[in-house]
Amino acid sequence: MLQDDIWDAETARRYDTPGTGMFAPEVLTPAVDRLAGLAGGGAALEFAVGTGRVAVPLIERGVPVTGIELSPAMVERLRTKADEATIPVIIGDMATTAAPGEYALVYLVYNTIANLLTQAEQVECFRNAARHLAPGGRFVIELWVPELRKLPPGRTATVWRTDPDYIGLDTYDVLRQHVVSHHFRIDATEQAQLFRTPHRYIWPAELDLMAQLAGFDLESRDADWTGTEFTAESRSHVSVYRLPPRE
Repeated sequence: MLQDDIWDAETARRYDTPGTGMFAPEVLTPAVDRLAGLAGGGAALEFAVGTGRVAVPLIERGVPVTGIELSPAMVERLRTKADEATIPVIIGDMATTAAPGEYALVYLVYNTIANLLTQAEQVECFRNAARHLAPGGRFVIELWVPELRKLPPGRTATVWRTDPDYIGLDTYDVLRQHVVSHHFRIDATEQAQLFRTPHRYIWPAELDLMAQLAGFDLESRDADWTGTEFTAESRSHVSVYRLPPRE
């Protein structure tokens, strides 16, 4: 499964679910509020800007946003909401692609760093964020915590969500630190459609080491965008890394 093949026009069409799912106000608004505050009046760069789920409301909050995006189909969808002058987008991968200018904030949300399938690529993503930031700038990552404690001996899959019209499960390859997310959507005829995405999962401590290699310090880690305390039971985290300020 290549990322170019996964994020095609049909996937881009299904991605937008206005008012529900990841677009629900209770999910999206706290993220936009936090990112706007962290930008501090400066410009932001979004890695994997997608269809503009976060970038569009952030622009509406007065934060200039530039995007980097691998999928032309996702950008085409974004262009129905904002033109190139409003949200400039550079086509390319988030580990190596450069955007013009210097930024106060780089952010990468909704587990997307895990779309990079090797540790080396994930480290390069941190380094790419550092190259774009002004001294004292911040890199924000939203990421899930691998649920390996739910895997009894001999089992490689966990079910993480069950709804009347949706089943989500992950299959793990613990040797390579890979996971494939399987999304089963069931329509009115009770027929299921399968969509799969591969990832490389990252432990929080490993993420911190990647940040250190790129020159970042961990500034904060919360369980969500509203600042809930991160604990051993948290299923996800929002981690804020900062470059040293100019002396």
